[in-house]
Amino acid sequence: MSHEVEQSPLIEASGLRKEFRRGGKPFVAVDGVSFRLERGRNLGIVGESGSGKSTTARMIMGLEQPTNGTVRVCGEDMTHPARSAGSRRRRAKLTQMVYQDPFGSLDPRQTVASCLREVLQIHGGSRRDGHARRIDELCDLVGLTPEQRRRSPKDLSGGQRQRVAIARALAVEPELILLDEAVAALDISIQAQILNLLVDVQERTGTAYVLISHDLAVVAHLTDDVIVMRNGCVVEQGETGRVLQDPTDPYTRVLRDSVPSLDWRRDGVLEGIANRASQ
Repeated sequence: MSHEVEQSPLIEASGLRKEFRRGGKPFVAVDGVSFRLERGRNLGIVGESGSGKSTTARMIMGLEQPTNGTVRVCGEDMTHPARSAGSRRRRAKLTQMVYQDPFGSLDPRQTVASCLREVLQIHGGSRRDGHARRIDELCDLVGLTPEQRRRSPKDLSGGQRQRVAIARALAVEPELILLDEAVAALDISIQAQILNLLVDVQERTGTAYVLISHDLAVVAHLTDDVIVMRNGCVVEQGETGRVLQDPTDPYTRVLRDSVPSLDWRRDGVLEGIANRASQ
């Protein structure tokens, strides 16, 4: 990796616009979205359903091609689809995604260990004789027991499946993981465990996060910067603490006021919830 790429921002998006066609008519899902995320920081993209946040995430990943505008990740232009297997593998080491429903993204025929082994074989993350050791490292990192590693997704709980999805994303050693409503389907105690896990993983690996969510309490816990989207546009952006404490846009104030509590930001609160759930 060149010195220039190492010094580039983690994400740099400029004028992103995405149009789809519905019933033969154009529909603008994202319009004029621009932002910059520096290295060492996590980003939250917040908004209600249909706000354009997931479409923006897919453009960051290179899974959707913008109608207009550009997006770069670690200096790599993600605006156009990858044309070769080599470029797809290179992009995979830049960005990975963890979805809301891990069951839908995991092969029901594979065990946890075989799922991770397949990723290592495709991306050449280690020698074949080192795959077993690397699988153990990944499972230890996300808290999956030896018994759970031999199970298939149907034999795991929702929280355990999400741990598998996180381990699979980490197997590629990406610069960035996009978490698309990754804890939204879990009850609050399991959410707390997964959020604690994400914090621990980041401390050990340095992987950055972009969190796509409608839940400001979750965003408050995990991110440094936030973008608030409505109807495909950014209505507010800035440091997460400032935006949540003193929002300038009426829509952001509505979102903030709809959150039952932002107490998760207090030291020890999330840990206490997670610990009670594991007892």
